[in-house]
Amino acid sequence: QVNMMESGGGSVQPGGSLRLSCVASGVIDSNHYWGWVRRGPNYAREGVAAIDSKGRTMYADSVKGRFTISRDIGENTLYLQMDNLEPDDTDIYYCGVAPRFIESRLIFIGGSWGQGIQVTVSS
Repeated sequence: QVNMMESGGGSVQPGGSLRLSCVASGVIDSNHYWGWVRRGPNYAREGVAAIDSKGRTMYADSVKGRFTISRDIGENTLYLQMDNLEPDDTDIYYCGVAPRFIESRLIFIGGSWGQGIQVTVSS
């Protein structure tokens, strides 16, 4: 069983930055995709960023150039550096690891996910 635990959320003004962290415990297949999603409108989770087993990164258009995903393999930790935050980034963010991933739509299929952490961007 894989468990994911997010940290680093909070409140920030527009233009500010936050860094989310996610520690994974358990045995994780090295070929799986790691990533971040957020709750999105109507509670339909939307992909934010992903990183594959080779370290290749992928981002939603809405966060490209502002968010950076990275991973410390030895520490089983995933990060999301969020810069130049906008009010529309306000949401609950979830980290996870999944065996399948649809790159064209940034959709993770299955896997293990954390309980989520709140990010609020407001003046």
